[in-house]
Amino acid sequence: MKPSKTPLVLECAWEVCNQVGGIYTVIRSKVPAAVKEWGDNYCLLGPAVDPDITAEFEEISDLLDPVGKTVSKMRSMGYEVNYGRWLVTGRPKAVLLNPKNVFNRREALARRTHEIHKIDVDRDHELLNEMIMWSDLNHTFFRILDEIINGKQPIIAHFHEWMSSIPILDIKAEKLKIKTVFTTHATMLGRMLAMNDPDFYDHLPRYDWKKEAKKYGVVSIAQIERECAAKADSFTTVSEVTGNECKWLLGKVPDSITPNGLNITRYAAFHEVQNRHERYKEKIHEFVIGHFFKSSPFDLENTLYFFTSGRYEYRNKGYDITQKALQKLNAMMKKEKIDKTVVMFFITNKPTWSINPDVLESRGVMEEIRRNCAAIQEQIGKRLFHAAAASTEGHRLPNLNDLIDDYWKLRYRRTIQSWKDDQWPIIVTHNLVNDTDDEILNFMRTEKMVNSPLDRVKMVYHPDFINSTNPLFGLDYGQFVRGCHLGIFPSYYEPWGYTPLECIARGVPAITSDLSGFGVYIDRLPENDEADGTFVLKRRKRKEEKAIDDLANNMLQFVKSTARYRMLQRNKLENFSENFDWNILLEHYKKAYNHALSRTK
Repeated sequence: MKPSKTPLVLECAWEVCNQVGGIYTVIRSKVPAAVKEWGDNYCLLGPAVDPDITAEFEEISDLLDPVGKTVSKMRSMGYEVNYGRWLVTGRPKAVLLNPKNVFNRREALARRTHEIHKIDVDRDHELLNEMIMWSDLNHTFFRILDEIINGKQPIIAHFHEWMSSIPILDIKAEKLKIKTVFTTHATMLGRMLAMNDPDFYDHLPRYDWKKEAKKYGVVSIAQIERECAAKADSFTTVSEVTGNECKWLLGKVPDSITPNGLNITRYAAFHEVQNRHERYKEKIHEFVIGHFFKSSPFDLENTLYFFTSGRYEYRNKGYDITQKALQKLNAMMKKEKIDKTVVMFFITNKPTWSINPDVLESRGVMEEIRRNCAAIQEQIGKRLFHAAAASTEGHRLPNLNDLIDDYWKLRYRRTIQSWKDDQWPIIVTHNLVNDTDDEILNFMRTEKMVNSPLDRVKMVYHPDFINSTNPLFGLDYGQFVRGCHLGIFPSYYEPWGYTPLECIARGVPAITSDLSGFGVYIDRLPENDEADGTFVLKRRKRKEEKAIDDLANNMLQFVKSTARYRMLQRNKLENFSENFDWNILLEHYKKAYNHALSRTK
């Protein structure tokens, strides 16, 4: 091949073509900007584990480029290798390798990892052993690619998280002509400590990482993270918050910060932010009518929809202080006699048996009422027209009751009577597998936040992620977000925080915290202004009670705002979100890559 100064960039992650969590969003949303920058010199490396990936994967038959030749060589060695284009915006090249190809060498690979890299492999840790097998395939890929290119083109291998990073150690041990970049999105030990130590940030400089890793059973993963951080040519993390965590728990200050972005074009509503909000709010209205109105109706025109979402980490995600602040908000709204209602949605994921039958039944009867009303409306419409056309009494309106058949009058009355009851609306939409130990549910029960007709703040705990097939909403998650008025994410531990960013990109005001990477980032942007709908709750070095008071007051201020003010916020947020477009933030990755390329042996 001809020499080239343009680097070949290979980005490796377990979530390439495999949606598991937030890194999938990072990779997928960054693709258009990366392809724009590097073209076909950019390629993704992921696992062949998603059985449905063929629906969004188009095979490449031309194997004459260096990656294609590497794929051809691996196939000749008996490996299952998928090489094609991922059919997402940008259509990047992607290579997918199946960990099961080396399952017969599982024990040998575990021993090799321990003997060569000094990693204490837990043989009973299924995920760890799967990552070791997959990493061996990636190692083989990079070794063959290095031989084929033979120094004629710079190679940058970028690894996300510990799950993909072990090849860094092999590349260094074998002195391959490949520059390595390691990005950690959160340390495993940091996440465990934050979940269990209420003074995590104060204790951070004093932790004995070996002792704590053993305590929480993450020794192997902590060793991998530390070794890869130390040996990568460029070590990055997604925020200053996590950078400080890496300093104390991994023993390495990151070489650069690579904040997460979005493909903002995908979210742009182009002056339709308000129209979309109204459209999807109507769908949420339908749920609220079905859930609440059978026993305690309220004015939907004076109702605000708040929500929080994310993985179930009660304290890390700030669900704890959110519930306490909502309790205070409810009391303040009652005291000030504010004639509005707040419906708060907790959207997370817990094991459930099914949707609660009472919730489904109420929704079903409401739909029957809707159908009855539609039939009555159609009948009245036809008969009213005929009456108007045949009228000899001028403009006098006939008695509308006379235009309805007794059948529909009776059916209308019976359906409503069968729907209405005196039971307060339930606070959880699903039957949980473990109902007694659920912290969100227990707080609402203990503190009597149980949808009393007197409460101004109503609670809906939905322990399942929302998608378009959800029978309760009929919306996908993005549409649900657009229909809400405020997102609440006052995290205690959040290396970055995509949920508030996705709110802002959709024109929805959001509360984050200064303990999240995203919160710290926007707090330092000169364009950031709370009046524009981005609120950063101060939690660092402050007592929890003070943070709860501030959060409650922030929510109260939002409740008191006018509809026009909130509409202006939505429009301003769409412009503000452009700060997080990957076309801008990709510069941080380019800086990290240049740092790796500049490193000498």
